[in-house]
Amino acid sequence: MRFGYLSLNTVEGIRPDHLARELEDRGFDSVWMPEHSHIPTSRETPYPAGGPLPEGYWRMMDPFVSLTLAAAATESIELCTGICLLLEHDVLDLACTTATLDALSGGRLRLGVGVGWNEEELVNHRPDLPFKQRYSAMEERVAALRTAWQDEEAAFDGRWDRFSASWVYPKPANGTIPVALGNAGPVGIEHAARYADEWCPIDASMLNDGRKPDVAGAIDLFRSKAAEAGRDPADIPITIFTMGNRRERVEQYAELGVDRAVIMPRKMDLHPADDTLRHLDAVADMVADLS
Repeated sequence: MRFGYLSLNTVEGIRPDHLARELEDRGFDSVWMPEHSHIPTSRETPYPAGGPLPEGYWRMMDPFVSLTLAAAATESIELCTGICLLLEHDVLDLACTTATLDALSGGRLRLGVGVGWNEEELVNHRPDLPFKQRYSAMEERVAALRTAWQDEEAAFDGRWDRFSASWVYPKPANGTIPVALGNAGPVGIEHAARYADEWCPIDASMLNDGRKPDVAGAIDLFRSKAAEAGRDPADIPITIFTMGNRRERVEQYAELGVDRAVIMPRKMDLHPADDTLRHLDAVADMVADLS
């Protein structure tokens, strides 16, 4: 089992370079940065977990800037978005930004992506894109990014993304960037099974085919959908985000064949750097024993 850590990535918390060094020194293999460019104050879309929206959601810094600081401060830790709301970016800007970070870090970027849950947030970025069509737009966006990363003269002509034959540079260090899909329900699972390089859901959101919370059932569904798509499920790594430090839960995920657990903060409200370091101390034995 490998271990990552999800930062809340707010200016009030631990700096990304400090966090990345602490994680690398403690045996974590990856640091993950979330993304919300903004949260509309209307709050029309309810918080998926229920109750008030924690303040950390509207105080997040840019994940790519933070990962750049993390890259400069470390040698080998993977630099991951957890997750990037890829539809809220211009496709060519996103291709250039991600490839630049990947090239400068020696191929350490892993692009975790998702469609997001906040309808008003997407509308502010993409008034042309109906919220109910965001999954099909995500599939097209991933294809467009891979084209821009890989082709010397890249061109794409889709419904939502299109660009004429162009030189799009730099190129990623290894020719492309691994894309991990964070979707956890049956529709998102089918997308991940068909074209993701990795699947990275949150355990509390994982649903089985009957739309019931069920980590093992969701993993079975993912693997069956991957096989139906003509892929070997064993070739697609699974990363699970999990809150807290419950060893028995992580051990269960390891038994299910999960490749990596990403430890989430105890809370998504603002918290100082010392709280993060105490959390890392609390999970240190588990990381050492299960890695």
